[in-house]
Amino acid sequence: MSAKNTRASSATTTTATTRSRARKAVAAAIASVAGTAAAAMVASAVAPAAAMATTLPTTNCSATPSKCGFPDATNSGVRAGVTLKSVPAQVSSGPGWTSSPDGSVEVSGNGAVLSGLSITGNLDISASNVIISNVKVVTGGTFGVTLRHTTGVTIENSTISGKDATSGRVSYAVDDIYGDSTGMTVKNNNIAYYRTAVAVSTGLVTGNYIHDPGYVAGDHTNGIFDAGTTQPLTISTLTISNNTIFNSLGQTDAISLNASCAGCPVANKTVTGNLLAGGGYVIYGGSSLGNTSTNMVIKNNDFGQAYFARSGYYGPAAYFNSAGTGNLWTGNRWDTTGLTVPAP
Repeated sequence: MSAKNTRASSATTTTATTRSRARKAVAAAIASVAGTAAAAMVASAVAPAAAMATTLPTTNCSATPSKCGFPDATNSGVRAGVTLKSVPAQVSSGPGWTSSPDGSVEVSGNGAVLSGLSITGNLDISASNVIISNVKVVTGGTFGVTLRHTTGVTIENSTISGKDATSGRVSYAVDDIYGDSTGMTVKNNNIAYYRTAVAVSTGLVTGNYIHDPGYVAGDHTNGIFDAGTTQPLTISTLTISNNTIFNSLGQTDAISLNASCAGCPVANKTVTGNLLAGGGYVIYGGSSLGNTSTNMVIKNNDFGQAYFARSGYYGPAAYFNSAGTGNLWTGNRWDTTGLTVPAP
């Protein structure tokens, strides 16, 4: 991954912070102690602090993604130390939300904030500007967290999964059911035992650890799925950034941007700074069925080879049209070597 990627950005921020602290230490020392000798003493103390700034590894990240600045179990999901209350046994309702005896939760109040809950059914959101934070949703069947005609929903620092990797897998861990929600943010979540982990067409999907898909015979498995949409750049786009997405199965994908119908154009998607591996192809780039694709940006991603030598069973990507207007494939690398992954 190039110097523009997320890990490099993290390393640059760490370096800048360390140097800033060092400069403050120098200023304080010089202000309190006069003379050349004092200045020399302080300068010598700065050197170890500056040396503490380190650059994160840039290859072989798949085994421990967090060592390279990517999400894994150590830095995603419900935060350590958060106490969760069981729904409905310990708490059954709150401002803007109610629950049912089967463990499902309905959020109908705009601006509702749900935090510190353990939910064993569908968490359904039909209101806008809702925040779901530090919530655990473990359920089988069709839906984990669903959005219906919403705006500005945030789902963050939460753990969302099926019950197990087989018959208990959840079909959609996070799903914009009607495909018309806008402005959503899905970030820093730990998502597992899914058929499709995140199904959205706009907004920001970032910092998530998506791993260990479930499987029931006949499943088509997706990490992030956008069924091919063309929201205007001025209104809403889909940005997929700094996620770890592992599909250990040799079918379907880590990310699909393909439309499901012929004659359906696809536009305005950005996939950047992710650690990706697995599926039939890792990325489907939006140009299947002869469809037009524009403003499709796939850059600075690491393609892991933990499951297959070509990252996906068949290769890193398919149906990406490099000649499309505004389309860009650049800075994508093999995780094991750092060498460039050419455009498909």
